[in-house]
Amino acid sequence: QVRLVESGGGLVQAGGSLRLSCAASGSIFSINAMGWYRQAPGKQRELVAAITSGGTTNYADSVKGRFTISRDNAKNTVYLQMNSLKPEDTAVYYCNANLRRWVGDYRRDYWGQGTQVTVSS
Repeated sequence: QVRLVESGGGLVQAGGSLRLSCAASGSIFSINAMGWYRQAPGKQRELVAAITSGGTTNYADSVKGRFTISRDNAKNTVYLQMNSLKPEDTAVYYCNANLRRWVGDYRRDYWGQGTQVTVSS
């Protein structure tokens, strides 16, 4: 079994900062990419940022220059530092990991339960 546990969400004023963390645990052979997605009410889930095992990053245009994704491969943990937050960043943020559970396994996507981020104006 694989678990992704997120933490760090909450309520913050516009212009403030939050740091999200997501730790993957369980039967894991290797993790390829890890990332953060978000879903606001009435909208589709969208990619916020992703990072490969080698450290290559990818960001949504709406968060470039404000958010920074990083990971600790030894801890199977990914972080999202969110600065200069805006009300439009309000959403449930989901952690994603693309991983193999054993040496012959296919890469599969696993998801966390989500953490609420609310930015007040």
